Amino acid sequence: MKIEVARISNENVVGLLEQGLAAIRAGDAAFDLSAVSECNSAAVAMVLAWRREANARGAKLRLTGLPANLTSLAQLYGVEALVNGG
Repeated sequence: MKIEVARISNENVVGLLEQGLAAIRAGDAAFDLSAVSECNSAAVAMVLAWRREANARGAKLRLTGLPANLTSLAQLYGVEALVNGG
């Protein structure tokens, strides 16, 4: 699933979270975030929720095109391995 927004924030994360969960439930656990240029900690929480859902379904979450600030926030919170594929 391609995430087609430039920014993930508190304002739009719930909708993106639900879209991602629905995709995972339908068997698509690959997400392309290359269009995202800006995000906040809501994006980290969203990715972690996607990972939990994928794990619960025995799927492997695959993320590509991660924005630099998402990786930086994940490092700050000590969850980089989970965001980057752990």
